[in-house]
Amino acid sequence: MRNLWTFLLPPCVALVLALLPAPAGLAPHAWYFFALFAGVVVGLIFEPLPGAVIGLIGVAVAAVLAPWVLFSPEQLASAGFKVPTEALKWGLSGFANNTVWLIFSAFMFALGYEKTGLGRRIALLLVKRMGRKTLTLGYAVMLADLVLAPFTPSNTARSGGTIYPVIRNLPGLYDSKPNDPSARRIGSYLMWVAIASTCVTSSLFMTALAPNLLASALIEKTAGVHISWGQWFIAAAPVGLLLLAVLPLLAYWLYPPQIKSNEEVPAWAARELADLGSLSRSEKILLALVVSALGLWIFAGAWLDPALVGILVIVLMLLTNVITWNDALGNKAAWNTFAWFATLVALADGLTRVGFVPWFGQFVAAHLNGFSPNVAMVLLVVVFYLAHYLFASSTAHTTALLPVMLAAGMGVSGIDLQAFALLLGTSLGLMGIITPYGTGPSPVYYGSGYLPSADYWRLGSIFGGLFLILLLGLGAPWILALS
Repeated sequence: MRNLWTFLLPPCVALVLALLPAPAGLAPHAWYFFALFAGVVVGLIFEPLPGAVIGLIGVAVAAVLAPWVLFSPEQLASAGFKVPTEALKWGLSGFANNTVWLIFSAFMFALGYEKTGLGRRIALLLVKRMGRKTLTLGYAVMLADLVLAPFTPSNTARSGGTIYPVIRNLPGLYDSKPNDPSARRIGSYLMWVAIASTCVTSSLFMTALAPNLLASALIEKTAGVHISWGQWFIAAAPVGLLLLAVLPLLAYWLYPPQIKSNEEVPAWAARELADLGSLSRSEKILLALVVSALGLWIFAGAWLDPALVGILVIVLMLLTNVITWNDALGNKAAWNTFAWFATLVALADGLTRVGFVPWFGQFVAAHLNGFSPNVAMVLLVVVFYLAHYLFASSTAHTTALLPVMLAAGMGVSGIDLQAFALLLGTSLGLMGIITPYGTGPSPVYYGSGYLPSADYWRLGSIFGGLFLILLLGLGAPWILALS
């Protein structure tokens, strides 16, 4: 019954909205497109089908109904305007988007980390060097995520797939068991540091969270603001680096482990590293490639598009046999995300194309009269951040609300649009901490048995509030000063 309900809800939402009269000032076809878009978002939230399938359905339905949902009467009446051609061109536009290709490339980087074992080696090396004290072990967990973050756009793959499999072996060395009072000996502390760290690193780098890359594409399409990898990092650095510097210590105070030190963990990590042996040829090549890619993303943006850099690295990975073509074909997460994000980019672009985004911006701006531009910006960021309680997917949140919030900001006279866009974008990773379902790896750590529900919600509120306060109190002035 529940599955039937989730299947029926998205089309019902779309149909009910479509039957309502279009708001004043908005063309009927724009309202119909919004109704379809809302149905897609509801589908992404409840997921009766995989997200990529829902996106493809949305694009296909919009293309079929293009004369009623995608094009204005003036466009339809234009001489030589071919609806089928233009509808298909719009529907496939997301697959030609350079940001979508950058996302795909970064997933292939993550595949290289997994296949070569470089990600696991980095995590174990940090544990070996810093694992004697529980606090420094917390910093080792954080640093492992930080090292992997610029090259891993899936925080689920990075934290849930690389960090968690390593640290889940550690509590047992301290006789700290899941779903048991002994969890607080050390396991609870390590699991919380891991999930909180990945939320911060996910905001620090554009390429550390797939929705960040989607956000950059939506920002450029909706607001005409281009954000480079370097601009994103510089904007996020004061808040992100400060949080990473204090996060393990803050967790140590607010969620203290009962065991403060142990000599067995470094010994275990040393044994695991000994089993791995010296750096393999593939690990050395991958390390050189990802460092080169990072350098080109930061310094060569004027000569090479970041997506092209990513594609070139994939080619070199294939030529040097770091990964094989069969490995690439078998990377379901990469291909799934490619199709998913391509359709979402097209659908979100449709909101601007039909005129819904500028109309909504003017509507919201009218209700923000009397507020200064900076106060209006802060209010919109707070609403955007807290709305994440309603979403189990950062991607769905980005797709549903980012264009709408941008439109609202664009309607406020005097607002610094680039600063506003950067604040919205760099909040996406941070907000994942607030709930046990807020970001991809959250269910992994929540389900570990070391973070009881009450503890998770309490800590999520505390850390989520701290993240938001620092974003607005430190990040906003910094970003405004940069603009």
